[in-house]
Amino acid sequence: MKSRRNFLRKSGLAAMTIPFMSADFSNFISEKKLRLGIIGCGDRGSGIAKSLKDHPMFSIEAVCDVLPFRLTEMEEKTGAKAYLDHSNLLENKNVDAVIIAVPFGLHGEIAMNSLQANKHVYCEKTMVKGMNEIQSVLDTYRNTELVFQTGHQYNSSELYQKVEQIIKSGYLGEITAFECQWNRNGDWRRVVSDPKWERMINWRMYREHSGGLVAELCSHQIDFINRVLGAPPKLIFGTGGIDHWKDGRETFDNVHLLFEYENGVDASFTCTTTNAFEGYQIKILGKKATIVMGTRSAEIYTEDRTNLEYGNVDGVSGATITQWAKGEGAPISAKRSDITVQALEQFYQSIHTGAKVYANIESGAITSKCVQMSLDALYEKKIALWSDYPELRF
Repeated sequence: MKSRRNFLRKSGLAAMTIPFMSADFSNFISEKKLRLGIIGCGDRGSGIAKSLKDHPMFSIEAVCDVLPFRLTEMEEKTGAKAYLDHSNLLENKNVDAVIIAVPFGLHGEIAMNSLQANKHVYCEKTMVKGMNEIQSVLDTYRNTELVFQTGHQYNSSELYQKVEQIIKSGYLGEITAFECQWNRNGDWRRVVSDPKWERMINWRMYREHSGGLVAELCSHQIDFINRVLGAPPKLIFGTGGIDHWKDGRETFDNVHLLFEYENGVDASFTCTTTNAFEGYQIKILGKKATIVMGTRSAEIYTEDRTNLEYGNVDGVSGATITQWAKGEGAPISAKRSDITVQALEQFYQSIHTGAKVYANIESGAITSKCVQMSLDALYEKKIALWSDYPELRF
């Protein structure tokens, strides 16, 4: 236990365990808008810009992308000043904070440059690619007083916070396993009008800047489980391959990972691109009950149908005898608002009021290390041990 406490103290994971609070900041009032620069105008960057249009907390002052046609589209949609080079955007004194939505392999350099330019950072998931760059970003951040938030937006979801509360209350009994999947049916490829843009537009297909399915999808669930358990895995192994889409891609089109934690809990992660049945799901298996989660809803299933009780599950969800006697789940109610907007509203509050950063740089770094270990396990066909990798210095 001592070694676990020391890890939590050093890593910041202890601070990740949070009491439930509403993630709704709609009543938060400030006369000062947060002036944003969006670096990366692809699907994610443009999607965020659309979500924040006319939002009272934000103004989009600048946008940046290396692809001229994307930059032109974003400039027209936002009316913001456009840059082809992010270093020029960082010189803009009207920008308080940046949203980094570029390919995964470019996060580290841009994050460090942004911190050095005294800009607050919202960095999309996964935070950083590669062990050396993870530590470099941590080192750059350490001596600043800036806010750094990662794009694991489920930290900001009321649903996920409620589920975490239920788990920690002991209602499910001893947690024995997590079973996660995020399945899709499609080749993940985007149309390219000119072959010279192939590796920029379809960057997720190539290892130079991509962590494939692990970094783009599994990382959200990895981040959640690390937070709930309050510790990282001790080892990771798995399998996968380029088995279905023979189109020149370098990242796997299916992955199957198993994480083993010190307390005996196992967590499995499955991603495939050839079948979307049940899509996104996390099953949390306890000795007394199970939670089945989606992105916007969750249900509790009891193990014992012979000793049922009316009423609420820990005060957060209705569970009747009739429901459970039929083997049905009791729904966990939560607001269905846009969790990305919720996350950015928290980012705003952290900057303007000093409020807690939920998806902070420490948890982002730990999840980044897990992603790198997973990729090594898959590509090198080995068991990746947490202790074999450099200790993160916070």
